[in-house]
Amino acid sequence: MTKKKRVLSGVQPTGSLHLGNYLGAIRNWVESQSAYENFFCVVDLHAITAPHQPQELAANTRSVAALYIACGIDPQESTIFVQSQISAHAELTWLLNCTTPLNWLERMIQFKEKAVKQGDSVSVGLLDYPVLMAADILLYQADLVPVGEDQKQHLELTRDIALRFNDRYSPEKPTFIIPDPLIRKEGARVMSLLDGTKKMSKSDPSDGSRINLLDDADTISKKIKKCKTDLNRELEFDHPDRPEAHNLMSLYMVLSGQTKEAVINQSTSLRGWGDFKNLLTESLITNLQPIQVKYQEVVQETSYLDRLLLSGKEKAAAIANQTLREAKEVLGFLL
Repeated sequence: MTKKKRVLSGVQPTGSLHLGNYLGAIRNWVESQSAYENFFCVVDLHAITAPHQPQELAANTRSVAALYIACGIDPQESTIFVQSQISAHAELTWLLNCTTPLNWLERMIQFKEKAVKQGDSVSVGLLDYPVLMAADILLYQADLVPVGEDQKQHLELTRDIALRFNDRYSPEKPTFIIPDPLIRKEGARVMSLLDGTKKMSKSDPSDGSRINLLDDADTISKKIKKCKTDLNRELEFDHPDRPEAHNLMSLYMVLSGQTKEAVINQSTSLRGWGDFKNLLTESLITNLQPIQVKYQEVVQETSYLDRLLLSGKEKAAAIANQTLREAKEVLGFLL
């Protein structure tokens, strides 16, 4: 029997998960989980690289774990765990820091963008974020990492760090597997409801820019009514000057499970944006309702979630600690 390839991915517990998280990542994990050995973590260490609310972090961490299950991640197929509960993540990050050139981190696009926003309050942790991400991946000897366009540079850095470490300290028997990207399928990039040129994001100050997975029907309806369109009543994909039209049409295409051609044909019978927004709202509510029902079941059974996270921690820690030990051994530490 062929051994399944191992996949590692995670989501930060900062704010509520939104439609972009689901369609851009989690739904793809669900659809392919039986094909891989999966490790999905809640990356709470990453969540403090920017100012955060300590009193909300634990609750948000549990909420993300519950949403993984509500979205269809099967604990029998996948290991779900919390990053900070396994100290090997932080320890390997330090070891990798000492083999990673500073200029590799200074050239990272996301650091440059976020540093401008944070100004004088930017932390060393934000600069070091990609090394922690590399440690997350390399600890579990992941073969594949699901990535979108905004994470490709981080995975390339992970590969560079692993290659540098292996070449310097374990050339005969490499310590780390070099991970490959698991490219998301087309149609999963969800943009802001208020600006079709920007990705839907938890960090956007306006809640109206996104559909949160736990938004109720009334909230969804209000957000779609207020979302940005344009003066052209014709509905179309791919027009370079109509990013909002493309975003909303693409979103409906993905949610309805139709082809682009089918959506275009359907739009010919609609009377502009008003009719289309009604269709999109209905499709959103229909898709999110089962997730919300399952989520409530999971969070109300607190002992179930506690047991699941403990089991995930034990399984993940066994692998992470073994990798950490091997890395420390080739670096020459007394074990």
